[in-house]
Amino acid sequence: MTASPDSDNTLIQAAGCVLWRRSPVDGELEICLVHRPKYDDWSHPKGKLKRGEDPLTGALREVEEETGYTADPGVELPSIRYMANGRPKQVRYWAAEATEGRFVPNDEVDRILWLSPAAARSRLTQYRDRTLIDELLPL
Repeated sequence: MTASPDSDNTLIQAAGCVLWRRSPVDGELEICLVHRPKYDDWSHPKGKLKRGEDPLTGALREVEEETGYTADPGVELPSIRYMANGRPKQVRYWAAEATEGRFVPNDEVDRILWLSPAAARSRLTQYRDRTLIDELLPL
C-alpha cells in the first residue's frame, strides 16, 4: 500500500528569527511581527528551508523575504516543534537585529508591526511563540 502525501511523517524543517531593533523614537527594544493573511495570524518571520539550505541562512532569507529587512544574527534561541497539517514541524530560531530595509506588502505578508516586547507577546497568535520573546529579553 502506498502512503498518501498527507500521511507523510517526514519532519518539516523551518527557520526564522525574533527580529528586533531599537526604536528610532525612544531607543527602547521593539520586536517585529508579521501578519500572514493566508492564516490571519501574527507570528515571527519564518519559513520552510530549501533542500540542503543551512538553517541560519534560511532564517535570514525568510526575514528578508517577509519583512524587507536584512538582519545581523545573534544567539540561537530554542527550537519549537509542533504538528502542521498532520506532520511534525521543527522551527529553529535566532535572535536577529534588523539592520536596514523597508517593508513592502506581498502575497505572503501584508503587514508588519514593531512592538514593545509586552505588546508583541500579547499580539502573537500562537502561545508557543511567546516563549521566544522571554528568551530574547535577557540578551
